[in-house]
Amino acid sequence: MPAAKAQALFRGLMMVDADAMADAAALERITLWALTVYSPIVAVDGIDGIVMDTEGADHLQGGELPMVTKIANQFLARKLTARVAVADTWGAAHACARAITWETVIVPVGQTVRAVERLPISLLRLPCDIVGDLRTLGFQSIGELANTPRAPLNLRFGPEIGRRLDQMFGRVCEPIEPIRTAELVEVTRAFAEPIGAAETINKYVGRLVVQLIEELQKRGLGVRRADLIVDKVDGTRQAIRAGTVKPARDVAWLTKLFRDRTEKIEPGFGIEKLTLVAVMVEPLEDLQKSSSLVEEEVTDVSPLIDVYGNRGHRVYRLAPVASDVPERSVQRISAAADPVGVSWVHHWRRPVRLLARPELIDVIALLPDHPPVSVTWRGKRRKVKRADGPERIFGEWWQRDSEMEAVRDYFVIEDESGERLWIFRSGDGVDPETGSHRWFCQGIFA
Repeated sequence: MPAAKAQALFRGLMMVDADAMADAAALERITLWALTVYSPIVAVDGIDGIVMDTEGADHLQGGELPMVTKIANQFLARKLTARVAVADTWGAAHACARAITWETVIVPVGQTVRAVERLPISLLRLPCDIVGDLRTLGFQSIGELANTPRAPLNLRFGPEIGRRLDQMFGRVCEPIEPIRTAELVEVTRAFAEPIGAAETINKYVGRLVVQLIEELQKRGLGVRRADLIVDKVDGTRQAIRAGTVKPARDVAWLTKLFRDRTEKIEPGFGIEKLTLVAVMVEPLEDLQKSSSLVEEEVTDVSPLIDVYGNRGHRVYRLAPVASDVPERSVQRISAAADPVGVSWVHHWRRPVRLLARPELIDVIALLPDHPPVSVTWRGKRRKVKRADGPERIFGEWWQRDSEMEAVRDYFVIEDESGERLWIFRSGDGVDPETGSHRWFCQGIFA
């Protein structure tokens, strides 16, 4: 809307001039970050978007739904509102991401036409003058344009409309050119004659790894994450990613990591180019071997972690956090991270298994400090034979204002079958401002 109208509607509205160059630079930084996190093929999409080819990469995130949810949440954590769409084609995903009013949408396979037919033609990635002329002719939706004979449109507007429609509906391939910067270490091998045999692919992958390691060694770097981009004769691309838990320059090991996954490459009519890119690197110094006659044998589990990580498993360690609140007293850290100096406090017994979130239970107990006499959890009523407590834990007011007066009273109970649970009451049993006085189960003892 015009600035004068906006200022009339909102008193004291602050007007800031747009900085297109700064926005473009910020979008490029976000795209490079997405390249290291989500997919080997990521590019800038227009002036406000990112496009990613997640085929073969979504399983590393647990599937499409967890992947798009994670993407939206990670952007939200950085105070950026994102609209995430997954579709069969770049054009369909571009249109759906800009048309939805909620955070995420997943277009089922083969449902592209149904998803985009009612969307406005402005989402077809056409020049503004063509969109204006089409609206003058009465076209409003993509479906109306797609059902119009192609010849009159080509005669008046040229082939651009037909090309965009074919790209959106998957009739024409639209490869994504991955973002690249001067800082990325990249080696390429093009072939005069297309290759397709598994042995040939593995041979050239090994040679690319050697070249990449030589470049990294010149810069004093080790690779943490590398992508193999496969360019095929038909114009499509495929990518496989391998990562290491520590920066590495071991040619044999990196070659093995890629060769374990090259079986997923579908050469089709042939491969015309292979590109190996180190998308995440860290400084790595050459280790000097000890001159002593007796060396301590140190077991390195990094190779095992790499194998599981490249299969899509999440490998991590649990480390203590200085917090009395149980769900905040633990954090996930890298499997190869340095030891953490903080340790858990063992004044009171803690369960071997902490539930993902406290589960509401029904309890019969005499307030305020008496232990429960019966507990109903997950539809099963349990008679309490023994109990220990209460252990009082106060809220952390420096974390959230709502915890200024929050209190939890924890009990260890044992039922008639010998199972021991860790339960707590929200509140002190007297003052309603300390909590809701409802009971929860949070852990299970061995």
